[in-house]
Amino acid sequence: KGQAVVSTQSTGDKAMNQPCFIKFYDVRDGTQLENSAPFREIEMTDSKVNRMIWGTVEDYIITGHENGELRQYDWKTGEKIKTVHEHEHLIKDLQLSKDRTMLVTASKDTTAKLFDAKDFKELKSFKTDRPVNSAAISPLKHHILLGGGQEAMEVTTSHTKSGKFEARFFHLIFEEEIGRVKGHFGPINTLAFHPSGKQYSSGAEDGYVRIHDFDQSYYDFEYDF
Repeated sequence: KGQAVVSTQSTGDKAMNQPCFIKFYDVRDGTQLENSAPFREIEMTDSKVNRMIWGTVEDYIITGHENGELRQYDWKTGEKIKTVHEHEHLIKDLQLSKDRTMLVTASKDTTAKLFDAKDFKELKSFKTDRPVNSAAISPLKHHILLGGGQEAMEVTTSHTKSGKFEARFFHLIFEEEIGRVKGHFGPINTLAFHPSGKQYSSGAEDGYVRIHDFDQSYYDFEYDF
């Protein structure tokens, strides 16, 4: 399934009166990609898709929308399976846990949320004081990593410290912040843990990609409760 089919989307633009589509291509048929002729399209008649990933068993896709909705679509039929609306603003990122049972979302509403990846039950909420552009789940520890910061268009008008561009670690179970890592001088746009959980990478508006190795104190840290 996932080896044979890849999905893409047009961005859509209300100002240009261009609708948003989810498009599915069979990569075994090179003409579909060459001619931009997907075997299935799903038109978004209401809210534009901003992020999209395959679901837990690749029978469906998960989409994050500009109105804060999270949806599931059956890629075989194009049918909408499920919708939840837990965010108040644009969803900027979607990432699954290593075992694909949990889903973390990042939103412009200054929160990241943890969901059951199949039934979309909200499990945890991580609150910040800035737009959250990316969120990742550690494959090694009960940690959530968040990144974001002040809007990129406003960066030049403020000091780096006030932009709040640190990567922030939260405890997955207790929802409390446990640490921060500085380094970028622009909003963090994307985050990813290494599959081993011993590194993470961050990419930001400043044009840099930073690769971070955890030192021993990270592995020794135990949350007091």
